[in-house]
Amino acid sequence: MTILFTLEIHYEQDVVQARQRTREIAEQLGFDAQDQARLATAVSEIARNAFQYARGGTVEFCVAGEPQAFLIRIQDQGGGIPHLAEVLAGRYTSVTGMGLGIMGSRKLMDFFEMESLPGQGTTVVMSKRLSKRTPTFSDSQLQQIRETVMKRSPQNPYEEIQRQNQELLRAMGELRKREEELTQLNRELEDTNRGVVALYAELDEKADSLQKANELKTRFLSNMSHEFRTPLNSILSLSRMLLARMDGDLTAEQEKQVTFIQKGASGLSELVNDLLDLAKVEAGKIEVRPSSFEVSDLFATLRGMLRPLLVQGSSVALNVEEPDGIGQIYSDEGKVAQILRNFISNALKFTEQGEVRVSAVQRGHTVTFSVSDTGIGIAPADQERIFEDFVQIESSLQKQVKGTGLGLPLSRKLTELLGGSISVRSKLGEGSTFTASIPIVYPHATEFPTLLQPMASLEPARLPILAVEDHPETLFIYENHLQQSTYQLIATRTLAQARQVLQQVQPAAIMLDIMLEGQNGWTFLREIKGDETTSTIPVLVITIIDNEKQALALGANGFLIKPVDRLPLLNKLNTLINQNKLQKILLIDDDPAYRYLVKQLLVNTQLSILEAMNGWEGLNLAQCEQPSVIVLDLEMPEFSGFDVLKQLKSNPVTQSIPVIIHSSAQLDAEAQSQLAKTSIAILSKETGSQTAANAQLQDALIKAGLVLDICGQSHV
Repeated sequence: MTILFTLEIHYEQDVVQARQRTREIAEQLGFDAQDQARLATAVSEIARNAFQYARGGTVEFCVAGEPQAFLIRIQDQGGGIPHLAEVLAGRYTSVTGMGLGIMGSRKLMDFFEMESLPGQGTTVVMSKRLSKRTPTFSDSQLQQIRETVMKRSPQNPYEEIQRQNQELLRAMGELRKREEELTQLNRELEDTNRGVVALYAELDEKADSLQKANELKTRFLSNMSHEFRTPLNSILSLSRMLLARMDGDLTAEQEKQVTFIQKGASGLSELVNDLLDLAKVEAGKIEVRPSSFEVSDLFATLRGMLRPLLVQGSSVALNVEEPDGIGQIYSDEGKVAQILRNFISNALKFTEQGEVRVSAVQRGHTVTFSVSDTGIGIAPADQERIFEDFVQIESSLQKQVKGTGLGLPLSRKLTELLGGSISVRSKLGEGSTFTASIPIVYPHATEFPTLLQPMASLEPARLPILAVEDHPETLFIYENHLQQSTYQLIATRTLAQARQVLQQVQPAAIMLDIMLEGQNGWTFLREIKGDETTSTIPVLVITIIDNEKQALALGANGFLIKPVDRLPLLNKLNTLINQNKLQKILLIDDDPAYRYLVKQLLVNTQLSILEAMNGWEGLNLAQCEQPSVIVLDLEMPEFSGFDVLKQLKSNPVTQSIPVIIHSSAQLDAEAQSQLAKTSIAILSKETGSQTAANAQLQDALIKAGLVLDICGQSHV
């Protein structure tokens, strides 16, 4: 933020000067005459309030933000406004007219924020964005504007009154001109109104006909689908019975005929199911049932379900990548699975050799699922047509595979229903990639997972973090960010709930949103920092407006702008909670080579590294040194890592120390599940590259509470 000019208001002439300076600076910043008048009017109105009700104040003119905006801050040390909430809501009036000027000024600005405390004065911050046609001002250009404004001497107040009169006359002339134009337009509208009314009547009739036709089509598809399902299921069941030789043997020719019948019935059943789903979507009757699920579990199900689609001896491989760093999703798991099944099935049909690869990556608050193949590809002209109902592109493979032409259109409709979007990249002869981007939290959800834990159920080994946030979607994201870390979330949606929690728990830190609906986050921040019992708790302000300086000035210990990704959030909490503390990491591994490799990964940090060559030595060091985190190998002679972990968690002195499993042991699902309950992360020694190993270890250390730069450098 660059300050251009500061003006003290002591006399009534200073109010006039505030108006003049506002116009001068606005002109220098490229605002047109109309915006200059709006800015000058808003500033003079608020400055007049400061002079009239507080006997003076300060006006500060700045350029701030990205994109840049002209920001004006007006402060006074008066008695405050006792009915500010009602004034801002437009419900308060007084004999002096107080509140009408404030509301008028608010309407003239892009941003308007007002804070008033009894006996402490009033602060108004308002801004207007610079025109998109105006280039960004550099620091030197802003300094030049500052010098130009300071060199100008204030104009005579009478000249300012004359200028206001001229502006008023221009405005009246403009209004008269627009009134004449409006009169002419009304005449033209009257002439065409009769035709428009007749046209609307005809359109309404056509719309009714189309609506009835659409309802008939939907009803027909739905009824037809239901009526077809029973005989089709019978055909499929009887075919399976015959092929299973339940009523006697079949000749080779009979088996071939029954197999053809079964395939035909399966194809028809698939068509019926797609038609029914499509009819439900178009009729708006399909239900979205959101629930929390893991992408890794979804992929595991798909992996087992779709492998039978691969023909035995086929030269096509189906590779489902293990998702990394993706937390829980709150959406309709069944519909997400249906979208991916359609993608994968389509890819397998049109890929003769190579692979079909399924992957997922999280970007902000969206998960992008991708299905890539090395198949025949799609011509650019056909890449939009494939999403039309019943469209099938002619190709050498099209005659060999059966399809309805409904899979991709249905996938697009389901994705849009979940609040996401579908895209495709393809090149003839090289393959295609279909992607579905789906929000982590279903945007139209009315209920969300219960986030606020009862005080009695808080885990003693994890540090509580109090979040004050009125949006349930954001709380859900915070919950996912803190999962499997050394922190646990206490979610509150109102300041009253937050105060209640503070009476029962001393959190390790507070995450505070300032823009709470109907509540003043700034007042709560002052309250926390002014109370001896809570003043030492680090407060991290997380909001959508870049007002970091104001937050820090009022006592906040840190500041982040929404949306916040997982690693920056965890690292910021680590910094605030562990500031100025010496952090030690204990390596328990019988292999000196692996201990050396881990130390090399941390060579550029300032962590104090302790080493233990066996489990007994590790337990002794853990109890004596109380390290910040333990990196533990599982396969050690005599006293295994499993035994060490059990001893660590049963000892009150060491049970709260975060443990990272770092081993080459092959773990089954049950062992993985048990270790996940008592450790922060499970890392494999078999990671191919040092870069990947470094990233995985860094991620685990940050979840364990260590203060690291995102690039891997330590602040400690």
